[in-house]
Amino acid sequence: MAPMIQYEQLHHVGLNVTDLAKAKEFYEKVLCLPEIARPPFDFEGAWYAAGSQQIHLLVLPESQTIRRDPSLSSREGHLALRVKSYQETLDWLKKHNVDVLEKPNSVSGFAQIFLADPDGNLIELHVERP
Repeated sequence: MAPMIQYEQLHHVGLNVTDLAKAKEFYEKVLCLPEIARPPFDFEGAWYAAGSQQIHLLVLPESQTIRRDPSLSSREGHLALRVKSYQETLDWLKKHNVDVLEKPNSVSGFAQIFLADPDGNLIELHVERP
């Protein structure tokens, strides 16, 4: 019997944020993601292109998904974005004073960098190791 749900691709990840201006500055200036058009919802937010997928920021200060602990972890829920250069990405983040957790030799097969946005949403940036 064929599966009843057949997927094409991951379309977007929605992340809750508390301060849209601070979040936009981070996603645009630090992560270098281009903002894309967003429908006129009755709540604040912003959408970004991440390759052919999207990241949707949703302003909801009372969200249950916002992490209160700012520590970095590779085992907490996160989104992962593949980057072209590990070292250039790491240098860029350090230039912007972003705290990172470096895992260049992860058993995953990826050289990983973990960081958090201003609201604690965890993000993995990685390249495939040869």
